[in-house]
Amino acid sequence: MRNFLILFFVSLAITFSSCRQDFVFEPSTGDLFFSKDTVYLDTVFTNIGSSTYTLKVYNRSNKDIKIPTIQLGKGQNSKYRMTVDGMTGENNRIFHDVELLAKDSMYIFIEVTSDVADANPTDFLYTDQIQFDSGDNFQKVELVTLIQDAYFIFPQRSGVNEDFIYETVNFGVNDDAENVIAIGSNLDHSDPINGDEYTWGNTKPYVVYGYAFVPDGEILTVNPGARVHFHANSGLVIGKNAVLKINGGLSTTEALENEVIFEGDRLEPEFSNVPGQWGAIINYSTSTNNSINHLTLKNATIGILSNNLATITDTASPYLKIQNSQIYDCSNFGLLARKSNIECANLVINNAGQATLACTYGGTYNFTHCTFNNNWSSSNQVAVLVNNNLETDDTIYVKDLVAANFNNCIIYGGNQVEMILDNVQSDTVTSLFNYKFNHCLIRFNNISNQFTSNPLYQFTTDSIHYVNCSIATNSSTFNPKFEDESLNQLWLSEDLNLPNDISFTTLYPFDINSNDRTTSTDLGAYQFIP
Repeated sequence: MRNFLILFFVSLAITFSSCRQDFVFEPSTGDLFFSKDTVYLDTVFTNIGSSTYTLKVYNRSNKDIKIPTIQLGKGQNSKYRMTVDGMTGENNRIFHDVELLAKDSMYIFIEVTSDVADANPTDFLYTDQIQFDSGDNFQKVELVTLIQDAYFIFPQRSGVNEDFIYETVNFGVNDDAENVIAIGSNLDHSDPINGDEYTWGNTKPYVVYGYAFVPDGEILTVNPGARVHFHANSGLVIGKNAVLKINGGLSTTEALENEVIFEGDRLEPEFSNVPGQWGAIINYSTSTNNSINHLTLKNATIGILSNNLATITDTASPYLKIQNSQIYDCSNFGLLARKSNIECANLVINNAGQATLACTYGGTYNFTHCTFNNNWSSSNQVAVLVNNNLETDDTIYVKDLVAANFNNCIIYGGNQVEMILDNVQSDTVTSLFNYKFNHCLIRFNNISNQFTSNPLYQFTTDSIHYVNCSIATNSSTFNPKFEDESLNQLWLSEDLNLPNDISFTTLYPFDINSNDRTTSTDLGAYQFIP
């Protein structure tokens, strides 16, 4: 028994000794390996934080090591921040005695927030290093970020201890005599930093926080080449008696030098096609001077919402004209109109969570040579929705659909049915529901004959509402064969050779890219180019 106890304690001592040896860390000898030798943090706006980027550090030796220092080259003055293996160190910039087991690795997460004044004045690059150890064991990884200056438009705030009260704007009175209010700010003709905020140019981008409001009597002019970025839950609102003029132009290079672009404020490539990054352009204006030309709008919740706050009687002239423009990847709607009056030509809308185009609650609408396509990854979306009603929790409101005319248009997508017409009539008043599809390509497969007896979809026998339309009942018949819907490339890879109405081609003889369509006309916004 005595010998057994001696053996037990000797074994126990050896075991503890072995364990202690396993956790003895030797100084690093400069033999670290890295997942990259330079970390490029994508372009950020001045004083706006970046995404988080990753560097992986490897210890490929058979020894547990201790790295005496890991720090940013500019120390506590660096605009970069990092965490090392979950640790924050000294203000996220300097770390001491970082342990790394044999054959193991660790993550370093890096962010940056910098003013353009901190960047190199010739190329606007802000740089630093992550430095490991010193002397003969010194190793480094470069950090590079492009800092872009911008005009910032944002609501003022007051308060302390994060209990802030933000500036708000009153958009007007709705049909229920209620004020519509949201966080935002009126544009200013003499902003001390931005200057005249009613003219947006191309000298540097605009970044909008909250809703920028154009009040009654004012005109917002957006010039060719302007770049406008909206933060989350932000957008642009045009008042009832205000005017929006987006004056983009045809570009001749891939830089889209004359196109006006509205998008989110995340500049990293992985955000380029992410829907729902910002709110909407909301047009309450009933002026006949509102116009949009050569605008590319993407990644909003609702691209454009044209919504009359109060009942109007003048529907003779459109109060929003859109030409040669594109709306992409919106989480709800590309263009949502409510009892509005809109005229569009050479408009392309692709992919939206509910409908690329929704003409709702009545109104007057005319679309010529437009392309509406929806390949959203669900079975509930459509390319085009037209109705005369607005449904609330307890009431359905009905307004006259004075006209919804589609001429030489493409209505297509990934579902069997890509067009929905919804005519609701009250028991006491008959409301107008006027629509016409003239020489259009429509994706519509009457599966299970559920639409056979519906008077709204009599494509072959109703010559008043459907004139020489091509109905794509499957993915092979009349497939427009877009170049690549997933990349928002909706130009034609083949000539459609479908019937068209030359009278509307005469009205718009050039396509969205200014290609002549009068000799051989294709439907939609793009003329096929061999």
